[in-house]
Amino acid sequence: MIIDGHQHFWKYNPVRDSWIDDSMQVIRRNFLPEDVLPHYQTNSVDGCIVVQADQSLDETNFLLGLAKNYSFIKGVVGWVDLCDNAVEESLARYSTFNAFKGVRHILQAEHQDFMLSTSFLNGIGKLEKYGLTYDILVFPNQLQAAKKLVKKFPNQCFVLDHLGKPYIKEGRILNWKKDLQELAQLPNVSCKVSGLVTEANWEKWTPDVFEPYLDVVFEAFGCDRLLFGSDWPVSNLAANFNEVLSIVKNYTATLTENERSKIMANNAIKFYKL
Repeated sequence: MIIDGHQHFWKYNPVRDSWIDDSMQVIRRNFLPEDVLPHYQTNSVDGCIVVQADQSLDETNFLLGLAKNYSFIKGVVGWVDLCDNAVEESLARYSTFNAFKGVRHILQAEHQDFMLSTSFLNGIGKLEKYGLTYDILVFPNQLQAAKKLVKKFPNQCFVLDHLGKPYIKEGRILNWKKDLQELAQLPNVSCKVSGLVTEANWEKWTPDVFEPYLDVVFEAFGCDRLLFGSDWPVSNLAANFNEVLSIVKNYTATLTENERSKIMANNAIKFYKL
């Protein structure tokens, strides 16, 4: 079984999706369930977790609508305004949807102190009551702040997206490694094996460039706290779906079948309560 633990859908809007700059022409279009389905069928992917790419309730509603119409979408990580005084009302409303599994805010776009602000912490503190997860999207220089965040909520389930976005293209590893290892010491945080190819040189990467970073993550988190994610269609900037999947499959080829099953599906099923 394979569960894609991290991917996106959108109807491209040049104003809303201004983060898709001129270097990203290949993803300047609509990406909908029927676009990914052939890749899933070819590679025997059983389902996916779709993650927000825009910070609006319209985005959350859009993704929940897709989940209602496509059974292979097993869960939605949406957006709500965690800093809003009425955040609990939003969480109560969305938690009535079976597909609504968790929340993400694009922290990489915020000052690193944002995630430790009183209003944001108040919102994070409401998630556990509704059995919701939180996806941490940060750059390496925000990992220390992320550790402080996770430490404040020992009973909250967190997952780090994209390995914390290490500087693979530049070959920098030491500071990221130290901070990631410290974060991994907290038992309530998992990590997505996702977003690798877009942190490398888009045109010239080879599978071996990822190995030092994967070594760090697998040693730090172990097979019980790692989830495979394709990051499709953002991954199309540097690789096709088969290539992304092959990187993880080849790296984990020497593990036991049980360990591979955890990383490729079972950990996502457990984490997101699918």
